[in-house]
Amino acid sequence: MADPQNASPVTTVDLGDLDDLDDDLDALAAAATEPPPDPELAAAATEPPPDPEPAAPAIPPVEPLARAKELLRSHPLIDGYNGLAPVLRSMHWYDLEAGESLLETDVPRLRRGGIGAQFWSLQETADRADAPSLGATLELIDLVRATVAVCPEGLRLALSADDVVDTRNCGRISVLLGPMAGPALGDSLAALRAMYTLGVRSVSLAGSRWTRNSGLTPFGHEMVREMNRLGVLVDLSGCSPDTMRRTFGVTRAPVLLSHQVEPLPDDVLRGLRTNNGVCMVMCTPGTLAETADRLDRIREIAGPGSVALSGAHDTGAAHAAGLQDVSCMPRMIAELLERGWPESDITNLTWSNVARVLRGTEFAARAARPRRAPSRVTIGALDL
Repeated sequence: MADPQNASPVTTVDLGDLDDLDDDLDALAAAATEPPPDPELAAAATEPPPDPEPAAPAIPPVEPLARAKELLRSHPLIDGYNGLAPVLRSMHWYDLEAGESLLETDVPRLRRGGIGAQFWSLQETADRADAPSLGATLELIDLVRATVAVCPEGLRLALSADDVVDTRNCGRISVLLGPMAGPALGDSLAALRAMYTLGVRSVSLAGSRWTRNSGLTPFGHEMVREMNRLGVLVDLSGCSPDTMRRTFGVTRAPVLLSHQVEPLPDDVLRGLRTNNGVCMVMCTPGTLAETADRLDRIREIAGPGSVALSGAHDTGAAHAAGLQDVSCMPRMIAELLERGWPESDITNLTWSNVARVLRGTEFAARAARPRRAPSRVTIGALDL
């Protein structure tokens, strides 16, 4: 009988090995339950990715000069000062509609320059020593009217803001009479009314006996009020800062500085903004960039509603390179666009600001006439 003690021992299994076996069995069971791979998907996975779609071509940026010309087609420039009238008086023959190479202004170049309206100065050029007179002003008014009459396809005389708009819509260029020199009025309110009847719409106060470095005299106050009653623009170009400040307190209409040479003090520019008036920068000595710098300063202090442009062509003054005649004004607008001026500020500069001053002056006149009779005081009665 065999001894159980001498029997072969029972083989023992490590519990860790059993756990590994269970894991292997679970993996085999999971693999058996997975669906077989889709042959189409497998084939797609091995195909190369499709070529990317070509990107849409980038729209090239519009050049500033082209943008400037486009803006001027919809919002042409109201040019605040042109000296053509005194120059034409010295010429025996000219043809503004066909073009005149001896001048800086003619109809073809006005069109190329995007100019929709222009103030024609009734003041003598700087090279003439004659004192302003009523007779010389009448001769210039007669000359301007005759010149406009022989250019019916290009020019029209404008006497109101509505005339300026209508002329633009008809494809013509408005000519506004002014500024005339205040001293030419001879200290006469009756002369002012006569000039208004003849079409004058702007009078410069500088140099008159009733303007002083310390401001306006009492008769100067009366002259400004009568200009408001009639609807004549008060032009403060060349006046002292004190005269400007005093005028802001008297006038009920927005003022204009059509050909200001010296920089204005900051407080005067802020007063101009309160008055809703406009300072027009001349495109005269210096560079185009320097002219733009002056526009930038006025825009920054007085606001975009108080700045505009005056070409000051045919005045005998030197001009910045690239602005030698009226056809070059788009270059000035292009410079401002390159400086980041928004289009709304550009259209204010070219058209809207001066148009607003014209309408504001007419509105003040309509409001004043029912309440104020024509003034008949004399300078001797007020300025003792």
